[in-house]
Amino acid sequence: MKILSIESSCDDTGITIFEAKGGVTNASFKILSDNLASQTIHEQYGGVFPVLAKKEHAKNLPILLENALKKTKLDKKKKPVDAIAVTYGPGLEMCLWEGITFAKDLAKKWSAGRRSTIPIIPTNHMEGHILSIFGKHKGAFKVEKLKLPILALLVSGGHTQLVLMKKWMEYEIIGETVDDAVGEAFDKVARMLGLPYPGGPHISKLAEELRTQEKQFLKGLSQAGEPRGSAPRTRGDSDPEKIGFSCVLPRPMMYTKDFNFSYSGLKTSVLYLIRDLEKDGKKIDDKIKSQIALEFENAAIECITHKTKKVIEKYGIKTVIIGGGVAANKHLRNEMKKITGNKIKLLLPTLELSRDNSVMIGIAGYLNFIKNKKKVPKPDSIKATGNIRV
Repeated sequence: MKILSIESSCDDTGITIFEAKGGVTNASFKILSDNLASQTIHEQYGGVFPVLAKKEHAKNLPILLENALKKTKLDKKKKPVDAIAVTYGPGLEMCLWEGITFAKDLAKKWSAGRRSTIPIIPTNHMEGHILSIFGKHKGAFKVEKLKLPILALLVSGGHTQLVLMKKWMEYEIIGETVDDAVGEAFDKVARMLGLPYPGGPHISKLAEELRTQEKQFLKGLSQAGEPRGSAPRTRGDSDPEKIGFSCVLPRPMMYTKDFNFSYSGLKTSVLYLIRDLEKDGKKIDDKIKSQIALEFENAAIECITHKTKKVIEKYGIKTVIIGGGVAANKHLRNEMKKITGNKIKLLLPTLELSRDNSVMIGIAGYLNFIKNKKKVPKPDSIKATGNIRV
């Protein structure tokens, strides 16, 4: 069957058309056309401006649809697809409504004069991130049967969750942030450091550069047989004595007995640190920004990996999935590989599918369509739900 999927939960507009067949544990997909429009207009505000995001979705959706139909050579005057999957939550409600209304209008238009209407599959955005690990933004791919129990780590600008699956596609949230999401903390700390939006990748770039210097320094110390009279090795920009500054940030809730997270305190600690440095007359230059970025990223990721390891040990996890925008973080990926090792399967989305996209909505939509024996709610009952959980 052919499915059109729509994503409009925040500031990325996506439309994908693909062919899908098979069951919930062996489905196969073929991308016919994948189209994504990212909204750069929000960069000047340092965050997503919901009203502008809504307007951009309204502008982008018809354009992306036209591109998708043109690429696939499907006739928009007829019934080009068999079903429409659309994000209904979580996300910015006014943005979600743009996608839902667009889906309803298409289903009504393409079903006119026909005995059966095109079904609309309301799809959970966070479930999409979990299932994105199977996807590609072009070509064919399959759903593989995974060993249970499964732990899904969802890390994004709006969520930080540990989701347990004892049965396939049956979810239990066993841990989550009690305040800010980790992705939100990355963006806000980046803003404090005067870095562009979205700030997460900029924080990670600075941290990774300094981390590489640290590794090279330690490698140099361990090397034997350096020529006599050679200049002593220095840590460069990572040397606290050289830059006259060092910092240690807290790891909030890392040692609590539950599996929850907190990033508000970590973010505030950075704010106070910058304030105190400025009071002492220090200029927040590139070297200090890099030092703060490194320590912040280390603290943020360490909290995640510590709690994840506890869950793995308690529940005997066989498979770990990471989904969401922060799944693209290089340090997180490397640290998760360390704690999963060779005995636990670690599944990561491609970098393209770490961000919000309509491919993941199509995967989740189709699998739920099959799981629910092709039963879908009436179009009028489908509503945007900003705070829905997985």
